[in-house]
Amino acid sequence: MSHSPGPRAWLGLLVVLGPVLLVAMDGSVLFLAMTKISEALSPTAGQALWILDAYGFAVGSLLIAFGNIGDRYGRLKLLMTGTAVFGAASAGAAFAPGPELLIAFRALMGVAGATLLPSALAVLSELFTDPRRRARAIGIFAATFAAGFAIGPVVGGQLLSSFWWGSVFLINLPVVVLFLVLAPVLLREVRAARTGRVDVLSVLLSAAGIVLTVYAIKRAAAEGLTATPVATGIAGVVALGWFARRQLRLEHPLIDFSLFRDRVFTIAAITGLLPLAAWSATAYLGGIYLQSVLGLTVLDSALVALPGAAALTITCIVTPALIARTGTRAALVTCHFFIAAGLLLLLVTSVTSVSGGIGWYVASTVIAGLGYGISFSVVADTAVAAVPAERAGSAAAIAETSNEIGNALGIAFLGSLAALIFRLRGPGVAGTLNETLQVPGLTAAVIGDAKAAFVTGLHITAAIAGTLHAALGAFALRHLPRASAGTGDAYPDHLVQDTTEDSSVR
Repeated sequence: MSHSPGPRAWLGLLVVLGPVLLVAMDGSVLFLAMTKISEALSPTAGQALWILDAYGFAVGSLLIAFGNIGDRYGRLKLLMTGTAVFGAASAGAAFAPGPELLIAFRALMGVAGATLLPSALAVLSELFTDPRRRARAIGIFAATFAAGFAIGPVVGGQLLSSFWWGSVFLINLPVVVLFLVLAPVLLREVRAARTGRVDVLSVLLSAAGIVLTVYAIKRAAAEGLTATPVATGIAGVVALGWFARRQLRLEHPLIDFSLFRDRVFTIAAITGLLPLAAWSATAYLGGIYLQSVLGLTVLDSALVALPGAAALTITCIVTPALIARTGTRAALVTCHFFIAAGLLLLLVTSVTSVSGGIGWYVASTVIAGLGYGISFSVVADTAVAAVPAERAGSAAAIAETSNEIGNALGIAFLGSLAALIFRLRGPGVAGTLNETLQVPGLTAAVIGDAKAAFVTGLHITAAIAGTLHAALGAFALRHLPRASAGTGDAYPDHLVQDTTEDSSVR
């Protein structure tokens, strides 16, 4: 028999959402800040990309492991420890004297962030025992996570208009302190009744495989296909293959690949990855476009990004109610077509027209933002519906891993592609547009060539991402099962958990 949660549960939800917002926001807060960081620390093209995505790769490669650790040894304990380390690493990043230390502190923030997301969702599920209210709380969780990604660039731009670049990290500290004070009072320790140990070799293989593969891609984009990136890439692929084969043999794997036998879950997992890849890459490149190509200030760039962030956040909030009427299939299909349409609008942006470039950029981010908001909500709901309650931590990790890996892969793959195009088509003065514009004595023709090369890279990146989304939308339209008669639910029966007041509806 369900009961209504008291004020303590809702206060606990608010406390849990603080770290969730920070982890999501720090995945994108540097998109508008990179111009200022480049001016202050002078990173190379490769270092600039690592500053952006060392965080995302650390989070993504360790989420599954920490989901399992929290299940076994205590989710609240892990949540408290991770939040404290996250705050300390944020302070270190704010005062990093060079790009190497900034990359290191960003990676440490990612390690700490990996402890927060799965444990936060699992603790939240324990606060709300009533299925309907638990679903509402999880929807708020998903909206907060999406809002963090969306407002990260805006928050970063606003801070940089008044303070130095390190302020984008120091803003984390008040939320960290507040959580560490209130969490022991409002939250309970939660452990899952599970046996077995975390497979350390699997953790090492997944992390090494991801890092080596991405390093190879970045190195190849910056320097070409030399022996080093080829050998590193092969080693990364071998490590990832070994990891996947090992999961199939373990009694307690880090990733339960059997979940991917279902088409709905598989497409939803891809929907967690691909939109974040497209969003992170185009948001990062878009920030450079607004500031270095069109000449906007960081504050104006933040204001230009605001409509897209608002569209994404609002859509994420209202999507659960829409899914109840239309079904998950419609949401999975629609989100990809919205994102594809928005991304393809970036092809209209140009070097010469400031007003036109801003207008098309805003239209692109708003339309794509509608799709992003839908996708974030669908992925969160699918993760909760797909597994039994005792696997809450590791299941949340699968969903959040797809998001975080997508966020990092967007910068790694699509960002590296844009860097490669600039290296091939640019004036050859420096490796990036920002580095080129800092070289003294450039002629107007060289500056124009550099900006044109960058915009070409932006267009090709947007075209590839938009085409992938259109293809995935068409695939989902063709292969996902239709909703059952009289319901809006497109999940297969075995993926549906108790999300209504009367579980006999299933």
